[in-house]
Amino acid sequence: MEFNRAINRLKKDVWALFSAAFILGICLVALFAYQLAPDQTRYANQMHLSIHSQPPGFSCKILIIPRASDASSKSYFFTGNLNAQEEIPVKEVFWTEDGISFKRYGNATDYLEKVTFDQFPDGITKEKIETHFLKERLFPLGTDKYGRDLLSRLIVGSRISIAIGFVAVIISLILGVFLGALAGFFGGLVDKIIMWFINVMWSIPTLLMVIAITLALGRGFWQVFIAVGLTMWVEVARLVRGLVKSTKEELFVQAGTVLGFSKTRLLLNHILPMTIAPLIVLSAANFASAILMESGLSFLGIGAQPPMPSWGGMVKDHFRYLLIGKPYLALLPGLAIMSLVLAFMTLGNSLRDALDVRS
Repeated sequence: MEFNRAINRLKKDVWALFSAAFILGICLVALFAYQLAPDQTRYANQMHLSIHSQPPGFSCKILIIPRASDASSKSYFFTGNLNAQEEIPVKEVFWTEDGISFKRYGNATDYLEKVTFDQFPDGITKEKIETHFLKERLFPLGTDKYGRDLLSRLIVGSRISIAIGFVAVIISLILGVFLGALAGFFGGLVDKIIMWFINVMWSIPTLLMVIAITLALGRGFWQVFIAVGLTMWVEVARLVRGLVKSTKEELFVQAGTVLGFSKTRLLLNHILPMTIAPLIVLSAANFASAILMESGLSFLGIGAQPPMPSWGGMVKDHFRYLLIGKPYLALLPGLAIMSLVLAFMTLGNSLRDALDVRS
């Protein structure tokens, strides 16, 4: 009954529905990132230095030169292409009897480079080259300072933010619920020891703790996930401890004790289910906090390491462009971070109101 009532309240909350739809959309984008991104190379890391820092809507011709190794053509659904074929932005193309002469984009001189037909698959024709190896490439959001497609980097970078949220919340729930339930249910010496440990962890600044754990484990993708998760369990433990401590005094728990139910059964089947609603609300807030924390770590250079795209890392790479006339290079990933965090916080507030039995 209470669950149905909460669902009905959420259906009436426009902002909650919009936030949930936005989060679901970002999750789908992260899952199918390499199918949606224009640059499907691993980490969307295809560089074109001659067209760096181009504005949104920029387009140019790209000459694709096949590599000799077959491995370069392999692609994977979740990880993208192993290696891109050589791509050259060209401004002018001239056909010759034995190949193609071209001028690179951004080359202010009349210097021409040449590619012979021998560098293409056997039996190639001019029509096939124009169809498969000479393409007009559009960059909807422009290019970054290395000439990489900014839209592709944003799409693939969403994986980091979504993954860090899920992993950090799972780790914090496992540790927080376990320690909080032990402290609240058994009390006494167990409660004092766990609370002492919680207070020690609580007294250490979160960012310093994350930096210390990251430096101890090494800089990298999974190290950041573990570091952020290990610093977020304290709030969960304090919440669960208080809820378990108050719930175990309820009459239905005392009745179970009289009936001879084991402590494990009382804790798992009758007490912990009462903490699910508050934990859902806290998890939404922790999800947003994890995204902000990872972005901050990436901005400091100890988060996800290049060439792996991260929204925080993209802000770090381009924050100086705020002063030289191309602020969108830093503002776009910043807006992505802000919008996702705002969606989680809005959804968390709506869940809190919907699950409040007093309202």
